[in-house]
Amino acid sequence: MVGSALGDAIGELAFRHPERSLLVEVVQGSAELDYTDDTAMALGIAESLLEKEVLDQQHLGETFQRNFEQEPWRGYAPGPPTIFSRVRSTRISYVEAARSLFDGSGSLGNGAAMRIVPVGLFFHDAADLYDKAAASAEVTHAHLVGMDGAAVQAKAIAMAVGLNPAKRFSRQTFMNELIGFAKSREIRNKMQLVGRLLEENATPREAADQLGRTVLMSESMPFAVYSFLKFPQSFNECLFCAILNGGDRDTLGAMACAVSGAYLGLEAIPEAWVAKLENSPNIMHLATSLADRCIDAGLS
Repeated sequence: MVGSALGDAIGELAFRHPERSLLVEVVQGSAELDYTDDTAMALGIAESLLEKEVLDQQHLGETFQRNFEQEPWRGYAPGPPTIFSRVRSTRISYVEAARSLFDGSGSLGNGAAMRIVPVGLFFHDAADLYDKAAASAEVTHAHLVGMDGAAVQAKAIAMAVGLNPAKRFSRQTFMNELIGFAKSREIRNKMQLVGRLLEENATPREAADQLGRTVLMSESMPFAVYSFLKFPQSFNECLFCAILNGGDRDTLGAMACAVSGAYLGLEAIPEAWVAKLENSPNIMHLATSLADRCIDAGLS
């Protein structure tokens, strides 16, 4: 969760400072690294899971709405505020409001994957991880591709938690698991492309051009997974790969660094960055509480 929040915060800075050496200087000179709605919504999922100990869609929506009303300036895309407004004015459920977006097709943006890290952590050993992740996505992103991409991102995080960074792992096996986990043609095809690009040793820019890096789920989540698998042993290199090739930089950073952080652990993340991360004690508290509750509930 710390990795994801830092990917979000530093990725946001990369919009204004897209050159690596300058970005590093800016990070070093910053008194605080502030996160966006990506992390704010991830914290909302963690808070809801800890309170309910299940994935309760209505409670999750209420938590999202409460946090948005307290901090509306976090950089939310139009979708969630529209959903909150419709729920408030019509008394329909959050899922019903989410399904009404885009002429009834629901959103296929990457917003459900950017925040999924608590689901991937809490349910990392659960047989119904896909269903839990899809349910968390459906509160705001009810399109199949939006839900599917969030579930695949959660699976990547869940697998990373179970890997030992001191031992080599097969990138192909990792990719095959993700390909098999996907249910939509769009996400499955992009994950297959990630595998081919890694086999061909494609550069990050080549991969970004082919995979995409926009706000659409199918054009950003796959590149985040590529960034992790291209640089699995380096949190920093994974981060810079994700955020320095254009596109939706903060969300790419949040997704890629969620997997990297889950794999490498807190000790692999620069201490100076962690110390500057906004709200870092609370983020760590929520992460630790999720781990403790997961074990107590027999989910691990």
